[in-house]
Amino acid sequence: MDHISITGIRRLWGVAFFAISLFAIPHLAIAGTDYKRIPTQYVAALGDKNLNSGTGAENWGLWPLDPGPRGVKLRDYETLVGAEGGVAPAGWRFDAADWWLEEHGLLMEKPVFPIPAGKYVVSGAREVTAVLTIHPKGVDGSQKWELDQGASLYDVTHLRCRAARYTPESANSCSPAKAQVASIPVPPGEAMPMVSGCKAEDFQVLIVIGMVEGS
Repeated sequence: MDHISITGIRRLWGVAFFAISLFAIPHLAIAGTDYKRIPTQYVAALGDKNLNSGTGAENWGLWPLDPGPRGVKLRDYETLVGAEGGVAPAGWRFDAADWWLEEHGLLMEKPVFPIPAGKYVVSGAREVTAVLTIHPKGVDGSQKWELDQGASLYDVTHLRCRAARYTPESANSCSPAKAQVASIPVPPGEAMPMVSGCKAEDFQVLIVIGMVEGS
């Protein structure tokens, strides 16, 4: 297990998706902002990594729990689908039409969509911690997002964590059984593997360590 400490945040790296020790995170001072610490959550974000605001947050998701330890190894996929109702040992249900994979080859439960509106204290376990504001949906159904502290989406992305969403290109065409195990693990910065018959979306992962009071 690899231990990396960055500005007081300890990254616990193993077969789990993202194992962050909440107790290793000190109280973070964000000027003019009061926030409450929460059990670590994770944002699945889409967007230009160089921006610090934009639209499209209606397509972002939130994992209230670390999906890594709750995941199923890719090589155990047949066992998963053979389970009653396709239910993983952790209790989540596999969806063959919308499934998620992380960089070590773990099939994961889907995040909650869309991410609830609010003010999230986020970090990439690097130098920058910022408040991510997710605005309520507009009349057209779109959601705006923005980061304070002059931070870009890249600044608060956990670069070592990868997540991809796979959906069928046509009916019943997309299966984890077609994934190339040789491409796992995926090195930081590289795209998640394509899977025959699937459309793949690479999501950026942000670590949520708190919520702004009143949000």
